[in-house]
Amino acid sequence: MSRILIIEDEESIAELEQDYLSISGYDVEVESDGEKGLEKALSQDFDLFILDLMLPGKDGFEICKEIRAVKNTPVLMVSAKKDDIDKIRGLGLGADDYVTKPFSPSELVARVKAHLARYERLIGTSVSSNEMVEIRGLKIDKTARRVWVNGEEKSFTTKEFDLLTFLAENPNHVFSKEELFNNIWDMESVGDIATVTVHIKKIREKIEIDTSKPQYIETIWGVGYRFKV
Repeated sequence: MSRILIIEDEESIAELEQDYLSISGYDVEVESDGEKGLEKALSQDFDLFILDLMLPGKDGFEICKEIRAVKNTPVLMVSAKKDDIDKIRGLGLGADDYVTKPFSPSELVARVKAHLARYERLIGTSVSSNEMVEIRGLKIDKTARRVWVNGEEKSFTTKEFDLLTFLAENPNHVFSKEELFNNIWDMESVGDIATVTVHIKKIREKIEIDTSKPQYIETIWGVGYRFKV
């Protein structure tokens, strides 16, 4: 599911955009402050940005400029300003499109779909070369050995990554500690299997909202562990 960040301080406009895009199957988040919106845009993994021009904290032009300095993610500017100079400036800073208020929500959705499709075609080669595992907000890039939880990248050691990936690729299968130790550490299970418990604990601290009630890696008492979907 594509993630979209809307940075818009007019609540009614933001809600309208969010509702229509959510109905169309997108995961949409909203920020009303320019500074906070930029911080989220740069620190998290989104597939498209929708920016208002007039924002508290930092305007859309500056946000677009700073996003474009580090990301190629599509940017749509939305503004009540109809002057060509504003459109030229926005597009010159790297925006992919400029929508003037008032606009048709269905038109906005159509433009979003078009830009996402175009962006996916442009990066298709690099995306297809990376093996990805995605389960309920957890995204594992096997090729780059990177992990994101709800868009936020987490740091994993080599064995933590290997263990998490192995479990995620074998969902709903209960593995004993001995089996996990043998698969991940590539050693006979007569070794110190307590390391499995330690690594599971560390992984949960990084991917679970509440480690006492894990949503991903379950403990099956007396047997082992299972990655549930």
